[in-house]
Amino acid sequence: MAKAMRIRKDDTVVVTGGKDRGKTGRVLRTDPQKRRVYVEGLNIVKRHQRPRSVKDTQKGAQTGGIIEKEGPIHVSNVMLLDPTDNKPTRVGVRASQVGKRERYAKRTGKAIEAG
Repeated sequence: MAKAMRIRKDDTVVVTGGKDRGKTGRVLRTDPQKRRVYVEGLNIVKRHQRPRSVKDTQKGAQTGGIIEKEGPIHVSNVMLLDPTDNKPTRVGVRASQVGKRERYAKRTGKAIEAG
């Protein structure tokens, strides 16, 4: 079983390693089994796509050609931006006053709101 990732969808992260080091973006989706995240506008890769058609309607038809899309980045190469001062921080998990599980920024100790 994969270890739970502390980076979630819609978090704002900064890349700490690789060709996009120093850039920031919003997490589009996560892949916990492979420990990867997809960040909006970062790690752009080119893919060759075949045109596809949907019968009876043209709404779902996709055009072919070379498309650019976001590639995966390993979760160890991104850091969450602290919502209070927009600086990179590590993420911890603790029990809140209500007894629920909450993520918090280790830099400031403030809770990170979900979503």
